[in-house]
Amino acid sequence: MAAYMDGDFAEAIAELRAVRRMSGSEAYVPMMADCERGLGRPRRALELLKEVDLRSVDTDTRVEVALVAAGARADLGQVDAALVLLQAPDLGRLAKGGPRARLEYAYSDLLSQAGREDEARVWLAKAAASDVEGVTDAAERLEEFTGVAFSEEEYGWEDDQDHVPPSGAGRGD
Repeated sequence: MAAYMDGDFAEAIAELRAVRRMSGSEAYVPMMADCERGLGRPRRALELLKEVDLRSVDTDTRVEVALVAAGARADLGQVDAALVLLQAPDLGRLAKGGPRARLEYAYSDLLSQAGREDEARVWLAKAAASDVEGVTDAAERLEEFTGVAFSEEEYGWEDDQDHVPPSGAGRGD
């Protein structure tokens, strides 16, 4: 984990492979795939992620798989495909918190990469509203874009309102 956090992806992936072999857990695969991305191998990252049985892992791992896969697609210049990856229906029911905020934040970033700045700002605001744990800098980034401090009341969203990209979002729906 320390090597991963330091950006030493070659060391990190070697260690993560060993941990995966010893534990048998698929929870390390998204981090291993992200190391592949860090080493400039997004196609390898996608191949590695295909090994994860999404029905047998927890929600946090499914979120990580989606985020890394979307990032790998974006690395390959496939931004529209990356957007679709973050529209998984089961992820659309996440409660407020880190995983949901990170999905919305990534979705916003991809929309921005696609040149859809107005939609990107909307999803950045949704990420800020979901980020009750402070895992992203969505509120600060939104303030940079708008010059106004983020306020949930300003955006008028209810606590139970679904903010994660629904199926079909990002295709003009």
